[in-house]
Amino acid sequence: MEVIKTPLEGVLMFKPRIFGDNRGCFVETWQEERYREAGVNLPFVQDNLSRSSKGILRGLHFQKKHPQGKLVMVSLGKVFDVAVDIRKDSPTFGKWFGSILSSENLNQLWIPPGFAHGFLVLSDEAQFQYKCTDFYHPEDEGSIRWDDSEIAVNWPIDFEPVVSPKDSIAPSFSSVKSFLLS
Repeated sequence: MEVIKTPLEGVLMFKPRIFGDNRGCFVETWQEERYREAGVNLPFVQDNLSRSSKGILRGLHFQKKHPQGKLVMVSLGKVFDVAVDIRKDSPTFGKWFGSILSSENLNQLWIPPGFAHGFLVLSDEAQFQYKCTDFYHPEDEGSIRWDDSEIAVNWPIDFEPVVSPKDSIAPSFSSVKSFLLS
């Protein structure tokens, strides 16, 4: 497995070894000791799976008092995955990193606690899987508008994505800064 540091402190890209032949492939998607050595040393408490169609955009989501670290990957299709640093005292506060995750490259992105997260489905269908370091607390969820001009994520689209009603009314980054943790 190759570990690549991103411009955001703590966000890591994992490029796994893919063992393939005429029958298909095998990939190790989690091995505690190897990931701990790479810097992912928080316990995972929940695994999630999301299935979406082309043009669906989910995010930018976070939890206010119970921030989650997430190890994300795509097992079917292709997405553009985004992490936004919302740690107030971070030198990259308000900056974002995005990467293509797909069932072809089987790359994983480690997004530590203190980041907002979102993804855009680029294939006809995508199956998105992720491990979380804290439980989901519905009363604690927060979101930032996907097209916030201050963050200015460069989503690879030339159309209006499909977002949930909740995401369509998400607040701007400037209006959520006051309650973010440091």
